[in-house]
Amino acid sequence: MSIVPAILVVLIAFLAGMEGILDEFQFHQPLIACTLIGLVTGHLVPCIILGGSLQMIALGWANIGAAVAPDAALASVASAIILVLSGNFDQNGISAAIAVAVPLAVAGLFLTMIVRTVAVPIVHIMDRAADEGNYRKIELWHMIAVGLQGVRIAVPAALLLLIPAERVAGLLNSMPAWLNEGMTIGGGMVVAVGYAMVINMMATREVWPFFIIGFVLAAVSQLTLIALGAIAIAIALIYLNLQESGSNNGGQGGSSNTGDPLGDILNDY
Repeated sequence: MSIVPAILVVLIAFLAGMEGILDEFQFHQPLIACTLIGLVTGHLVPCIILGGSLQMIALGWANIGAAVAPDAALASVASAIILVLSGNFDQNGISAAIAVAVPLAVAGLFLTMIVRTVAVPIVHIMDRAADEGNYRKIELWHMIAVGLQGVRIAVPAALLLLIPAERVAGLLNSMPAWLNEGMTIGGGMVVAVGYAMVINMMATREVWPFFIIGFVLAAVSQLTLIALGAIAIAIALIYLNLQESGSNNGGQGGSSNTGDPLGDILNDY
């Protein structure tokens, strides 16, 4: 890889590392990070396919309480770099990159633990600066702390770029089928656990009917994403209208109407 694309890849990795904490511009999301790396390296289409596949996995990754989700930033950046260096852009190469992404995401948890530990004395420094009324010093250490999160992803990305492309391709090709399939199955289990945690947090009697409708519509392969989005918007508008009318009726009479028509129906059953 030439110098300019390599510098741009490291810059994207740095932004992805910071966004893993800031969550403002979403550079750490696989679909965005992989697409940007594919854009600067000249392999846009395979990296978009890789990012879309990883995004479906990362949808189930969520921080619930003290349980920290796998690191999507390192997984997306490192897997995209490995795909580009391998030169194998068919389905087998993309599948191998996806299989490598899951253990990389777990390794990212160890790196972020180190950076968060380093951030503890930085917080004490900012506390002392706050006592002094030195706001510029507080802002400086804020930027340093967030910059460390970017370095957490940029350094492994730079190290991956130093590995010869032939060695990366040989490593991926030498992976046995059982290991590749095992890591793919493990990635699917991580997704299932993540979705289960999210559903367990969101599940209410008002939300369950929408879960059921979503699973039924997902089985209809003829529906496009635009069609599913249109159906979702229509259902949301119907629900809001029913909720508004239910609130009005509940305010006029002395019935047991709670203002939530779906909740009232479920309560009757």
